[in-house]
Amino acid sequence: MNRPAPRKLDVIRTDSVTPHMLRVTLGGEGLNNFPANQESSYIKLMFPQPGDARSQVRTYTVRQQRANEIDVDFVIHDVAGPASAWAAQATPGDSILVGGPGPKKEISPEADWFLLIGDMTALPAISVNIASLPEDATGYAVIEVLDKADIQALPHPENFELHWVVNPITDPSGNTLLGRVRQLSWLKGQVSVWAACEFSSMRVLRKYFKEERKEQTHQLYISSYWKLDSSEEQHKQAKREDSEVS
Repeated sequence: MNRPAPRKLDVIRTDSVTPHMLRVTLGGEGLNNFPANQESSYIKLMFPQPGDARSQVRTYTVRQQRANEIDVDFVIHDVAGPASAWAAQATPGDSILVGGPGPKKEISPEADWFLLIGDMTALPAISVNIASLPEDATGYAVIEVLDKADIQALPHPENFELHWVVNPITDPSGNTLLGRVRQLSWLKGQVSVWAACEFSSMRVLRKYFKEERKEQTHQLYISSYWKLDSSEEQHKQAKREDSEVS
């Protein structure tokens, strides 16, 4: 099956959500045939490069969707990559090619309680997942941010707790999120787990849930969104190799 051609979307506006997160609102005629209800779906943004160099592709999440607009949240780093550099300089009227949307990766609703885990790259998807929980849901979200000022006010069920982990420097061992998860009081019944983060962090979390907690695979979604000191292609290769041995 041929993939649909990327659509050209226009920058409508940009808004600073927190010091390290910038929201870019995209719209224009390219959204005319964009499917409805795509919040938390992934899209491929194609960032142009100087001269004849091939565009660099990065994967992002649809944070919010309205009739003629979608919001995409970018983590802004001190040393900008192609995506965050583009977002920081984007102004209304700029355009970008966007592929997708791809399938949603949602937390399984069939559980007694819920556990969402991730860093700032996963915060848009975590936010959408929390909003989808029933009002009587119980559980936790453990979210790693770069600065205390990056903590967001996320609406959540009354008995669902948000735990923020402030960590300005990525731990190569990947143990920052796991360390906070270990401190949680484990609730009764079947848990549904959704986790997305840096590659090493993903691996230690997966090992914890599968080997220590003996959780059922169908109740686990654990993915890496990026890999420390690696390009997008290097990260993809690492994921392919990891899938062959996991």
